[in-house]
Amino acid sequence: MRLAFALSLLAPLSLVLAHGGGASNGMDMSMDGAMSLTGANMVPYLHFAPGDTLWFLGWAPLTKGAMAGTCIGLFLLALVDRWLAAIRATAENHWRARAQIVYTNKRNSTASSSSKGSGVASKAAFLRRLPPFIPAQDISRGILHAGQVALGFAFMLVIMTFQGAFIISIVLGLGIGEMMFGRFSGASGH
Repeated sequence: MRLAFALSLLAPLSLVLAHGGGASNGMDMSMDGAMSLTGANMVPYLHFAPGDTLWFLGWAPLTKGAMAGTCIGLFLLALVDRWLAAIRATAENHWRARAQIVYTNKRNSTASSSSKGSGVASKAAFLRRLPPFIPAQDISRGILHAGQVALGFAFMLVIMTFQGAFIISIVLGLGIGEMMFGRFSGASGH
């Protein structure tokens, strides 16, 4: 009870110290002024004007040629995203068949080395539900997934520029990429 009372007395003191009652280290911690939410080149609405920073401070296409090159690059990167999805889906089909072979070999070796008892049956049922860890395929799966996620985050950052030409380039690239590679990724059952 006394501890709670002492802490309640110290709370206002900490607020006073945080808002300039103590040492300020030369920084103005006041929240009274206006805060700018936009950067020098960021326009917070859908637009087609050049000059938006794309991923890095030095990459801000200002000319029509630079904008066209950036849009072509984003289009091609969107194609790569769908190509990676097709590679991953095709690999998943191959890996699923390979895991089934490993499972069958384990089940056959377990059944032949042990007597037919309830322990073997429960172990086989567990193995049937859990695909084996195969480093070559599971590490590859992780790398492919990380690549897809990295592209997704990169696209998200581009979309956050509100640059209409960039958005259209990505959408067209993803759509055409799906037309080109979607039949491979749809075959995996995802």
